[in-house]
Amino acid sequence: MTDGGLSYGILGTGAYVPERVVSNDEVGAPAGVDDAWITRKTGIRERRWAAPGQATSDLAVAAGRAALESAGLSAGRLSAIVVATSTPDRPQPPTAAYVQQRLGATDAAAFDVNAVCSGSLFALAAVESVLARRGGPALVIGADVYSRILDPADRRTVVLFGDGAGALVLGAGRGSRVRHLALHTFGELAGLIEVPAGGSRLPCDGAALDAGLQYFTMDGREVRRFVEDRLPQLVKQFLHEAGVAPDDIRHFVPHQANGVMLDSVVADLALPVPPHI
Repeated sequence: MTDGGLSYGILGTGAYVPERVVSNDEVGAPAGVDDAWITRKTGIRERRWAAPGQATSDLAVAAGRAALESAGLSAGRLSAIVVATSTPDRPQPPTAAYVQQRLGATDAAAFDVNAVCSGSLFALAAVESVLARRGGPALVIGADVYSRILDPADRRTVVLFGDGAGALVLGAGRGSRVRHLALHTFGELAGLIEVPAGGSRLPCDGAALDAGLQYFTMDGREVRRFVEDRLPQLVKQFLHEAGVAPDDIRHFVPHQANGVMLDSVVADLALPVPPHI
């Protein structure tokens, strides 16, 4: 789905990351790799992981409060809260319900969106229809605690992912308007990234746990092939639709942990190479 321009703007932003810093040596040891291997393959040097008592909603609430403060708004003014997450506190109720209660946003409709890495963008699209019907500002939060679903022995995944949350307050009037939005889904590739157990297809019972099917899995080789083959053209198409030249771009914020992969993609786009995180 492509939207030629949205009717609202960004009124405030916020973010939160857990205090715990996890080094490459710490995360790599159970997976049989070291700092040099992780840095060479990914460009990553460290990541943040949630404390044992922290859930996704805890991170989301902290980021949401920061965004509301940035916007100069109280939670009571919110008409909607959308939490984009693929690691909810529980299968039910939506994590957004916990966020709504803790923020005190009693008038806000609250629901979750699960589009994994693209969740925040899908939430941006979803919230426009809510704003059109209910008016008032909305809070969109992207939050995940991936450290809880990573196999410590799987070097393909455990070295890549961290935990954190980012939030936007959206509404009419002042603020930077969302100029263009493009959404894509490639259902034929759904098997490349998945958590096999825990849903109606395969309940997370004892047999699934024994087989390690509760963990996040990814075919990294095929994901990289897709990103390198398809993403540059999709971004170029997006810029054309938005009427923006590559030279006009001042900030490029990709949702991709692997900095080495990004170098090859950004080179194709003729954009400045972003620093590795």
